[in-house]
Order: sequence, then C-alpha cells, then structure tokens
Amino acid sequence: MGVNKHFIIYYLWTALKFVLTVLSLTVVAYAVVALVYSTDEEERLQEENELYASLYPSIPEKLSRIDSELGQLSRKDDIIYKDIFHSEPPPDDPMSTLGIFFGSDSIPDSKLVFYTAAKADRLVSDAAAVDSLFRKIVATIKDENLVMPPMDLPLERISYTQTGAGIGTKINPFYTTTAQHNGVDFIVAQDTPVLAPADGVVSAVNHSLKGEGNTVTVKHKGGYRTHYSHLYEIKVSQGQAVRRGKVLGTAGMSGNAYAPHLHYEVWRDSTLLDPLNYIFASVTPEEYSNMVYMARFTQQSMD
Repeated sequence: MGVNKHFIIYYLWTALKFVLTVLSLTVVAYAVVALVYSTDEEERLQEENELYASLYPSIPEKLSRIDSELGQLSRKDDIIYKDIFHSEPPPDDPMSTLGIFFGSDSIPDSKLVFYTAAKADRLVSDAAAVDSLFRKIVATIKDENLVMPPMDLPLERISYTQTGAGIGTKINPFYTTTAQHNGVDFIVAQDTPVLAPADGVVSAVNHSLKGEGNTVTVKHKGGYRTHYSHLYEIKVSQGQAVRRGKVLGTAGMSGNAYAPHLHYEVWRDSTLLDPLNYIFASVTPEEYSNMVYMARFTQQSMD
C-alpha cells in the first residue's frame, strides 16, 4: 500500500509539472506572437493613433481661429441688433454655453438646482408676458374704433436689393454733404406704378422740376398721411378719394433725383414715422430684415 501511494503521488506530480510546463510555454509563445505579429484590429488602432498624432499639432491653431471668428460674429450680431431694435442686446446667459457641461463636475448640485429653478421661473414669467401682449394685440384688433395705419408697400414685387437709404442723416448726392432724409428710397425703373398703401383722400398734388419734383400726398384715417416724391407721372388729382392699391402715379426722377426711384414718407399728424415699420406685413420676415439692414447702412440717398 505504501508503494502504491508513492507511485500515485509521483504520477500526479509529474502530470502537474507537465501541465504547468505546457501553460508556461503557451504564455511565452503568445507573448512572442503578440510582440512580433499584430492583429487587424491592432493595426487599425495603430493607424488611428498615428493619424491623431499628426492632426493634434494643428488643432490649437484652428480652435484659436474659430474663437476669433465667433468673437467677430458676436460683435456683428450686437451691431445689427442695436441698429434694428435701437437698444442694447440682451446679455448672454453665462450658464447657457457648453462651458457649464465641462465645469459641471466642480459645481455643487445645489447650485445647479437653484439655477435651473430660477431659469424655469424666468421662462414662465417671459411666457406670461408674451401671452399678455398677444391678448392685448387681439383685443386691439377686435376694437371697432381701431384705425390701422397704411400697411402695404407702395410698389409691387419690390426686393430688398431695391431698398435705398432710410430715415436719418444721409449724404446728399448733389452737394456731397450730410442732410436729414425723411423717408425711404425704393430704387425702381422709371414709369413703375406707385400704389396707395391704404384707402384715403389725395390732399396735395404738386408738379415741379425742382426739389422733390412731382409729388402726391394722401391723407388716411387716424391722422396718417403718406407722401410720394420724384414721380414721373401723376395720375390722381387733389381731393380725389383713392382705394388701397390705386395707382397714384409712376416712379421717376423729377426734381433733384440722382436716378429713377420712389421717395416714400409716412407721417402721423406732425410726427415723422419710419415707413419700414409699416410694411412688415407685406413681405417675408427675411425680406423685411434685409430691407431694414439696407435702409440703415445705405449712407447716400437718391435725392
């Protein structure tokens, strides 16, 4: 029995050494193969690493250029906002950019919750204010005593590219000095029909070879009146009642005009109004914003 036990132990030990030897050789062989040979996936990853390594040096410079471009776009956006709305642009939300996500790990949860709640309260308040304004607009429209200002364009199929100088101090093309410009210039071909933007009565007609040239003034309800200068022909007479869309005359360059165009003014009693504020319903929002931009930045008038 003792001999048999000795042999069993011997065989078990021999088998264990054999298994360990095989495993060791397998590990060594795998390590050698892994060091010498690469799999397809490893080769692909190696190529990607080399590609990223070649691209990385140029990334900081590109980011710097992008930051510079974004800064310029932001400044241009502020300028356009001031020109259109005549007020300072609203401040940027310091937590509305992606920076909040990069720094969120260091911001306490309590502050994030507080900010989110405050933001939600402001949004609810803003929504309520907008809803209140819409209710006022609807109530105003329903008012039987409401008198709408002249809202149509005085020309058909006008493009923003035909919008010239608007209200403000502009350069006079004849004297090359600055002067007050009381309307907006629409650059059109001579003999283009000029239309009444609303019902009214022709309150004045003037034929002249000087100054504003041939002019027509139409009086509308609510104290509004529209004025048209440098006409080529006048097709209405003083005291004549006109309907919206009626042809008042044709555009031209009578008087002191640099080129054929229509000079269009809107007044209420003795107050000069910006005509562009009353034509937004006649064009698309994009077209309207472009017209406002052109009128603002065109520095030389046509008369």
